Parts: sequence; C-alpha cells; structure tokens
Amino acid sequence: MLVALPVTGHCCSHIQSSNSSMECGIEGNGVLPSSENLRQWSQWQLLDSILPTGGFAHSFGLEAAIQARVVSGPEDLKTYLIHVLENTGSLLLPFVYTATMLPNMETYSRINKVLDATLTNEVSRKASVSQGSALLRIAAAIFSEAPSLKRMRDTLLSNGSVSFHHAPVFGLVCGVLGIDSGTSQRAYIFITMRDVISAATRLNLVGPLGASVLQHQIAHVAENIVKKWIDRPVEDACQTCPLLDTVQGCHSYLFSRLFCS
Repeated sequence: MLVALPVTGHCCSHIQSSNSSMECGIEGNGVLPSSENLRQWSQWQLLDSILPTGGFAHSFGLEAAIQARVVSGPEDLKTYLIHVLENTGSLLLPFVYTATMLPNMETYSRINKVLDATLTNEVSRKASVSQGSALLRIAAAIFSEAPSLKRMRDTLLSNGSVSFHHAPVFGLVCGVLGIDSGTSQRAYIFITMRDVISAATRLNLVGPLGASVLQHQIAHVAENIVKKWIDRPVEDACQTCPLLDTVQGCHSYLFSRLFCS
C-alpha cells in the first residue's frame, strides 16, 4: 500500500531556494561560478557542431577533389585532410591570432579587408563570408554577456560592410569572450578538421567509426601544424598547397553537388 508523505514547509522552502539559485546561476554554496569556468562553457559551445554557422554545408573542396579523382579512398582522404589543415594554418591562423589579440572594430575591419583581397578563389571566398556572417550573427545573439559583439556587428552593417570572413570573425569572438590566442587557434584547426571529416562521411569515403579513428590519428599532425604557424602576423599569411585552392575553385562547375563548396 502506498502512503502519501506530507511535504513540510521546510522542504518546500528548500526546493524553492534551490530552484531560485539555479535560475540565478548560483552554485549550492551561494557562490557565483568563476569567469574561467563560464569561459570554458562558451569555448565548448563555439566548437559544438549544433552551432548553426553552416560549416557542414561546405566540404573544403573535397567533393570537387573526389570528382576530379584527386581523392578516391581513405588514404587519399588522409593526405587531403593534412593538406587542408596545412593551408588553413598558413593562410588563416594569422587572421585568427590577430583578431583574438586585438578584438576591436578597427583591427577587425583592417584584417577582414586584407583577407577579402587575399582569397582570389570565388568559391572559398563565398564560403568564408557565408560562415563568418552566420557566426557573427549567432554569437551576437547568444553571448549576451558580450554586448560589444552586437554593437560591432550593427556598426559594420550600417557602414555597408557585408563581407564578414570566418577566420577574423572567429578570432574576434574568441577575443571578446576572453579565450586565449593559443586555444582559439587550435580550436579553428579543430573545427576545420571536424567539418572535412564530416563531409567525407556524407560522401561515403569513410564510415562514422573510421572517421573517428582518422580524427584521432590526425590530431598529432594538427598539433604540429598549429605549433608551426601559431602566433603569426597577418603579413605572414600564405598558401602552402595551391593545388587545393585550384580544385576547390572547380566546385561551381560540377554538374551535381551535395555541398556549397
């Protein structure tokens, strides 16, 4: 037989107090979470694939490479991925680094124009602008504790700036949120690796388990690439694998395609 136990006033007040603490973001001991802990949550959210920045709509030229017979199997995929990461490190990490170290509108506007002039490949340029615009819009809406993101976006839009490239925007968001430059640069290499491997899975080059194994195998290569290109100024930005840029530029000529780039 079930017996209904009375709920005492003390218990109710304890539950209400707990709920109130949770709503206010206060820990059980009455102390607010440290800024470092909150910064880590923001960092993880930036890397989460659920963040709708449109990264999974792009294959970084992999789809065009498959149809051009540059990539035809798992071994080719591994080589291609390493080259993509090398290109990302040499060309884009300097923009991520500069924007992270100086997260202000003047610096961002300057390096964004430099990158816009540097990306002569129309396909990669459009992909960069598409993802950058989405990231800045989403970050301004999500991270309400950093109102400067929304102010900068509104100011840039009012000035007629519409080319929000992904690498400078990523660095800008990391800088405003207080994420250190080393972490922001590693994070940028990680999301590039994640998106290429995800595209390879959907293109049936590798299965889900094989993709996870590949990601783990490439991790030490990615770390070496970061160490090679970390903390470089924008003036050092360059392409180390121009063939990939050429292949990606052919994407718009594909008769049928799954990805935008």
